[in-house]
Amino acid sequence: MKKLITAAVTAVLLLIVIMGAAWNDRGMDDISGMAAVSLNEIERLCEQGDTESARQAANTLRKELAAHEKESDHTLPLMCGVCIVFLAGACAYLIKVIIIPFNRLSTFAEKVAAGDLSEPLRYDREDIFGKFVWAFDSMRNEIIRSRACEREAMDSNKTVIASLSHDIKTPIASVKAYAEALDMGLDSSEETRRKYIAVMIRKCDEITKITDDMLTHSLTELNRLRMSPERFELISFLERTAQGLSADNSVHFERPSYSLYVYADMGRTAQIAENLISNARKYAGSCVDISVDRTESTAQIHFRDYGTGIPDEDMPFITDKFYRGKNSSSTEGTGLGLYIVKYIVTQSGGSLRLINHDDGLEVIVSLPLDKEQ
Repeated sequence: MKKLITAAVTAVLLLIVIMGAAWNDRGMDDISGMAAVSLNEIERLCEQGDTESARQAANTLRKELAAHEKESDHTLPLMCGVCIVFLAGACAYLIKVIIIPFNRLSTFAEKVAAGDLSEPLRYDREDIFGKFVWAFDSMRNEIIRSRACEREAMDSNKTVIASLSHDIKTPIASVKAYAEALDMGLDSSEETRRKYIAVMIRKCDEITKITDDMLTHSLTELNRLRMSPERFELISFLERTAQGLSADNSVHFERPSYSLYVYADMGRTAQIAENLISNARKYAGSCVDISVDRTESTAQIHFRDYGTGIPDEDMPFITDKFYRGKNSSSTEGTGLGLYIVKYIVTQSGGSLRLINHDDGLEVIVSLPLDKEQ
């Protein structure tokens, strides 16, 4: 930048010198022409013997030379003054348009490099540096957004770790208590012993479910949740799954009279059913009805409970990671169940819908039919 200013000043000074030289050359040419004419006239008068007229012509020439010299003495300083004013204006323009914006941009870059992103950089896109400054300020905003997302991700990870740690403590405490009871011989009868063992097995299943959620969370964070789609018959599969999850007869499957073949991951489809049935038991506290119908290209599985449903204000966010509805604050959970279901359904090429009814919630899972179907 200093080199640019130096070059501009040098160019203006050189212009002054060139203009002065040109002006002097012009003045010398004018004087030479005028003197030649006057000398010719004086010589002619002298040849004619008119000395008085020759003397008057010489005086006239002398006066004209003096007047021309006086005029030159005034014109050259005026020209230099104009050039100096031009130079001052050019320097002021360069300082305002280039020097000041560039210094402001340099200061801003130093602050960004030091991690200070609090101050925005004012800019006018019509200026010389306008687009560059706009891009620089956009980069600052992008860094702010990236840092905010990073903090949010860190907070979310802390939240899920704390939540899962809290959730896993309860079944572990129960297992420990019943194990100590068995060790102390408090099982006075075979029936009591079987009851203790059944509770311990159930609590171990809860621990397995929580650790599965934790593993699924870590895999989906890394986009490494592997899907192995295959062709299988959905109706028989859902019937077996419902029977395996309905030891207390709280899950009812309405079997249609036809068969449906879908193309999806069988294990992940079972995980969808397990999560939705578990959610219905936990939050609705009711039985679950499962039914199936089909469209031209998809099989639709309906999971219907008879609880209080999901509040309307929570519905747009209920499938987000770690989100828990306002009516679930009294129930332990991680906010991962519906997120995992939606992730698996989406990866399978299907869709997920949640519908509130007056007497409960209906979740509709759509899976793609096999092409042969």
